[in-house]
This record gives sequence, structure tokens and C-alpha cells, in this order.
Amino acid sequence: MPQPLTLYLAAPRGFCAGVDRAIKIVEMALVKWGAPVYVRHEIVHNRFVVDGLRAKGAVFVEELDEVPGDRPVIFSAHGVPKAVPAEAARRNMIYVDATCPLVSKVHIEAERHHQNGLQMVMIGHAGHPETLGTMGQLPEGEVLLVETVADVATLAPRDPERLAFITQTTLSVDDTAGIVAALKARFPAIVGPQKEDICYATTNRQEAVKAIAPRIEALLVIGAPNSSNSRRLVEVGRAAGCGYAQLVSRATDIDWRALGALKTVGVTAGASAPEVLVNEVIDAFRARFDVTVEMVETARESVEFKVPRVLREPV
Repeated sequence: MPQPLTLYLAAPRGFCAGVDRAIKIVEMALVKWGAPVYVRHEIVHNRFVVDGLRAKGAVFVEELDEVPGDRPVIFSAHGVPKAVPAEAARRNMIYVDATCPLVSKVHIEAERHHQNGLQMVMIGHAGHPETLGTMGQLPEGEVLLVETVADVATLAPRDPERLAFITQTTLSVDDTAGIVAALKARFPAIVGPQKEDICYATTNRQEAVKAIAPRIEALLVIGAPNSSNSRRLVEVGRAAGCGYAQLVSRATDIDWRALGALKTVGVTAGASAPEVLVNEVIDAFRARFDVTVEMVETARESVEFKVPRVLREPV
């Protein structure tokens, strides 16, 4: 007899509105202009999604100079520095910006604070495309990056009385709260965003993990190794008491020996992981255990973002 096991399925999980929009933009561009359509950086951080779009005719590159001038180019959901669309315009290229609107909101915040004479502090991960894109909205030196509470102590702003902060949209809510507290303690005049920069999808997925954590012995997060929001879900699970929390790209990555004879396992997916990979993981468990699936829903999402006008059907 197979061993009984309960899978606690976190909800919300998987695709967010920004990821869904970005993928649609690539698919619609392929229909409108035909293959190849070029995409600067992975459209979203998930190999399964990227490979699927590649099979349809998308070509993924890291820099604009890899794109022929006569083919369309799409900018990824993470956003790009201002210099990128400026260069595309200079070359008279067709380009479509798939930046998540919630990332664009942070870009607009940064611009507004800059126009008001404030220097920016960005809470984010060095080298992440979203951080590079956001910092690239302003002239060099106008955005100072902090990754940890310890970084706050070494900040050397131009004027401690003229500061504002913004955050990457995919960070750990709890970790970011600590950094924000440290910034406010050291720089009491610092200006924060009118509305939380960490996006609704990141927050909701982290809250769902916290809700299932007390019920499970292990947590599997389906997502890519370079996906910031997926990696944060692993950290949130561990912080919430999961003795074993692991990031897996798909079912073939599950370490069955590490799971051993557990009776309760939680499953969630990062915002760039499709539901087909969640179902694949559930099927892999069903092949080995007598599985009961329980959904734990902490929020319902109805957010939807429009695609750019250039790709919409004429009315």
C-alpha cells in the first residue's frame, strides 16, 4: 500500500498579472510581426516558459546590439534602464515594453522624487534585472542600493535630510520591513512610497506560505533559480518554521530521499511559474504516495493588466 501523504497547496500561487501580460505580449508580437521576435533578457524568470516561447520563434538576447535593426524587440517584465529604449528609438527599431506596470510605478516614483531634489535609496538585490532597470531610470549616483540592514549603516548620501526610498517589487516583506525601519531610524526625514512597492502578488504568495507552514513538514517552491520572488518564498517558508524548504524548477528536481517518510508537504509556485508545473509535481507525488490535496487560500486575485496599444486589435 502506498504511504498516505497530504499535499497542502498554497493559494494564491504561480503566475501574477504582470507575468501573464508579458507572456501575452511576446505571443501577440509573434502573431503580428512573425518570427523571429527578439526579447531582451528572459521575458520572465522561468526556463519552461522561455523555452516554450523560443519554440514559437522568440529569440532571447541580453543586449540590444544583438538585435537586427529590422526586427521587433521586447523588453522583459523586469524593466530596463532608460538608455535601452532611448537606443532602440535612435536606431528606429520597433520595440514593445513588457515591463510590469507595478515595476513601472516604482520607476515613476523614483522620477518624481528626483524631480523634487531627493536622492533615492533602493532596497533590492544587486545585479537583478529589476534593480538594474530601476536604478537606470536616474543619472548615475542618484540611486544608492541597500540589500541588508547592515548596508544602511554605511550609506553615505549627499544630504541625509533629502532622501527617499523605493524597493524591488519581489522582496521578502518581513526582511524589507527591517531595512525600512533601519533607514527611518538613521534618516528620520526619509520619504517612503505612498503605497507599498512590494507587489500584491509577492505579498500574497508569501502570506499563503506562512499560512501552510504550521501544517507541513516540508515545503516545495516551484520556480527558477534566478527568480527572486521564488527564492524569497523558500526563505519565508524556512523563517515560518519549515525544517525543509526547497526550490525546484519542476518535478524532476524533487529530492525524494530528502523528503523521506513525511506525511505533510506544502507546495507553492513563484509568480513566473506556470500551473502546468504545479500539476506535474502533484502527479509525481501521486505516483509515489496515496495523496490527499488540500487547498489553503489566503487571498483571491483579480488583477489584470492591458497589453500595449500597438498589439491590440483595432476597435
